[in-house]
Amino acid sequence: MFSNDPVVRVKEATIFQDHNSVLNDISFDVEKGEFVFLVGRTGSGKSSLLKTLYGDLPLRLGDIQVAGFNIREIKGKEVPLLRRKIGIIFQDFQLFPDRTVAENLNFVMKATGWKEGTKMKSRLVEVLMQVGLGSVEKKMPHQLSGGEQQRVVIARALINEPVILIADEPTGNLDPEVSSGIMKLFQQINKSGTAVLMATHSYGLIKKFPARVIKCEDNKILDSAKVQFELRSEEDF
Repeated sequence: MFSNDPVVRVKEATIFQDHNSVLNDISFDVEKGEFVFLVGRTGSGKSSLLKTLYGDLPLRLGDIQVAGFNIREIKGKEVPLLRRKIGIIFQDFQLFPDRTVAENLNFVMKATGWKEGTKMKSRLVEVLMQVGLGSVEKKMPHQLSGGEQQRVVIARALINEPVILIADEPTGNLDPEVSSGIMKLFQQINKSGTAVLMATHSYGLIKKFPARVIKCEDNKILDSAKVQFELRSEEDF
């Protein structure tokens, strides 16, 4: 059923890392098809917030809805269902080093309920083409450059046509030129209707690819959609 609800709705939520609260009483939405940067210094709560959104950390206070799931009440067995609706992209790729690109992507398909071989093969080719990679399915991760590995990770995240991509420092291990290519790819994916929430430490990327910014600071968030604030330099990250 079609819905106009935001893809992410955070309402009066407190985010914990272990027993410490890192963000207190925060509220924001991410609409369908929106692109949002998440910034803040190391330890400001960015990664903990993202982990809470995709069900890796429990939500103890407040309300969060992601892709139609109530994160406060989500059960362990429902987390895989949530993750079929969202794509998660990490800085350190997290590809199986002993499996080919095709085997890495097939693993995710099987884990998320794909069964028919011809459809799997077709989707594999489709997502690799979407991220600008041609005939790499038989290659091992170590045979690919860092930028190519990150494109495989993005392809993996796109397999189930997620409503949102949640990316935690996706360009953190890449040089500036490769990072720009990855950002352009995220923009293309975003233009096709997928929302993107991306944590980054790169002031340069935000200057080059302007979008809404949510900043974690002093246990709160600043949202450029609601208040004006200036990102002056890498010191803000």
